[in-house]
Amino acid sequence: MDNTKTRLQQWGLIKGMREITENLKQNGFEGFKTIGELKENQKGIPEEQGVYVVLYSQPQEPSFLEKGTGGFFKDKNPNIEISELKANWVDGEGIVYIGKAGGGNSKATLQSRLAQYLKFGMGRKIGHWGGRYIWQLADADSLIVCWKTTTENPRDVEADMIAKFKAGHDGRRPFANLSD
Repeated sequence: MDNTKTRLQQWGLIKGMREITENLKQNGFEGFKTIGELKENQKGIPEEQGVYVVLYSQPQEPSFLEKGTGGFFKDKNPNIEISELKANWVDGEGIVYIGKAGGGNSKATLQSRLAQYLKFGMGRKIGHWGGRYIWQLADADSLIVCWKTTTENPRDVEADMIAKFKAGHDGRRPFANLSD
């Protein structure tokens, strides 16, 4: 067995990512495209409300950047100290962010919200402050994004997903989710 596969098994990422991906697919998630792929082509992202999940599937522990690629919306610096990024990282977990599009008074769709998120990550001054920690990951372009449309309020679905994550992780939220 090669060293990479051995490390993945030790960290629980081979089985964990497979289980996470299968669970998400069984619950109606689709897409599973890297951020790099989505920066090039966003076709296929639904123009409907829903929720999305960002996954870390690399065989190594993450490397953090002092200065990420996130945009300075309203001239506010999106970057934080590496020590805070490390403190927020949930070891051995593939889910790094859970987001929503639409719900309440918002007319956002998965396509429009993910487009905003990607533009923010490319340094544009876009109002997508949530999930900004991922843009300080050295390999952010390799993160995987999947999505699910929903007729339920996406805010409620997102809150439920974060609550379930916290229940399985000693009260900790996904890495880039800063609030419930």
